[in-house]
Amino acid sequence: MKYFTLSFFLISLNANIFQEKKTIIVYGSDTCHYCIDTKAYLKEKKVAFIYFDVDVNLEKQQEMIAKLQKAKIDISSLSLPVIDKKGEIFTNGEDFDKFLKRIIQ
Repeated sequence: MKYFTLSFFLISLNANIFQEKKTIIVYGSDTCHYCIDTKAYLKEKKVAFIYFDVDVNLEKQQEMIAKLQKAKIDISSLSLPVIDKKGEIFTNGEDFDKFLKRIIQ
């Protein structure tokens, strides 16, 4: 029974990792109106996503920063939300409507 439980756990863990890679990840803050609007837009469009509030989840904050640095995106003037779309990392630019459309394209 122990082996079954461990096997099931490992399969579930791998499924979650696989699902996260296929899903859009939104790093944001619950105090950011662009983040709130982004989540509402994705829900309205029925787009699967995972949301992390980087104000309270410091592990995900560090993950987001590492992804930004790897993508060579300057973090000195960071604009939330940060999107990880299947490995493509981008932030909210000057035109919020274009930003939203970029997420679902």
